[in-house]
Amino acid sequence: MDPWIYRLSTAADWARFRDTGRFPGSAADDADGFVHFSRAAQVAATAERHYAGAGPLVLLAADAASFGDALKWEPSRGGDLFPHLYAPFRLADVAAARAVDGRDFAFLARCAQPSETEAWTFIR
Repeated sequence: MDPWIYRLSTAADWARFRDTGRFPGSAADDADGFVHFSRAAQVAATAERHYAGAGPLVLLAADAASFGDALKWEPSRGGDLFPHLYAPFRLADVAAARAVDGRDFAFLARCAQPSETEAWTFIR
């Protein structure tokens, strides 16, 4: 599947993740028993559906292959395959992060692999 997977986070949750090294997760993550990620082509719709009006967001990028068998590609919205992580999401798993405006999903609609020209901060 896709080499990069993405997780949107509120700025507050990202700050807590950086401070503690533990991903706080969402109510949906807790209820479903896995961490929800999106492929690049899914990020904008995920933002609009779950983060509309949430304010400042941070887009986290991770290397899908680094999760091994803990990452499952499972059908969700309309049968589209989404990456689901059945393991803790650790700060060390974040390859790059990028602040995004929670009111403007234009960047997310063309989300591609992290690059230094797109204002990404590389974590490792």
